[in-house]
Amino acid sequence: MTIRASRFAPTCLATLLAVFAVGAAQADEVQVAVAANFTAPIQAIAADFEKDTGHKLVAAYGATGQFYTQIKNGAPFEVFLSADDTTPEKLEKEGDTVKGSRFTYAIGTLALWSAKEGYVDAKGEVLKKNEYQHLSIANPKAAPYGLAATQVLEKLKLTEATKTKIVEGQNITQAYQFVSTGNAELGFVALSQIFKDGKVTSGSAWIVPASMHDPIKQDAVILNKGKDNAAAKALVEYLKGPKAAAVIKSYGYQL
Repeated sequence: MTIRASRFAPTCLATLLAVFAVGAAQADEVQVAVAANFTAPIQAIAADFEKDTGHKLVAAYGATGQFYTQIKNGAPFEVFLSADDTTPEKLEKEGDTVKGSRFTYAIGTLALWSAKEGYVDAKGEVLKKNEYQHLSIANPKAAPYGLAATQVLEKLKLTEATKTKIVEGQNITQAYQFVSTGNAELGFVALSQIFKDGKVTSGSAWIVPASMHDPIKQDAVILNKGKDNAAAKALVEYLKGPKAAAVIKSYGYQL
């Protein structure tokens, strides 16, 4: 038995090492630039993605416009989950993306929200009453949800009336924080920040009709840095699947 073990042990060890090597080669890490409004959904999706594929998702969160600048300046992102469809399209035209990889992963919904129960009515009439001191929005030049907020104010003919009340966040996360901390009585946020499984989770909100602003189509794309990364391709395919779709819809997005 001793002789037999010594004869075959190296072979078995080599086989095991080969298996581990294959596993390591198949499991990659993907660097993802994620629009701030999609923070909660991607965190939920990431756990399932890693469990189901073995790949690891490393996310950075921020405003879409800021990510565009970072990508153009050589940031190491391999996949971009934008808050609009125009920025990925622009990157595509400029040759910074993998051809044919762009698709719409979600359609966002804008909400007027207050951390106070009963403060925002179901039709958003609180805006017209003009009794608040501060109205939070995301930077409309960098964040599509901020741009949508300005379009709503314009549609309601409230642009001038709210001009001195606007508190502008760098991205939708900061716009949300201004309201959640009480620095603004109300603000325009992404529905996904205050919504889960069919209901608003805190405070009071008006879900803004989609007809009041341009569609918030959110596109994903593989960037050139991710063209040879199996994890980047796997993530894009995973986002198109039923498991990710269920998570995305649970946060109030349309598909």
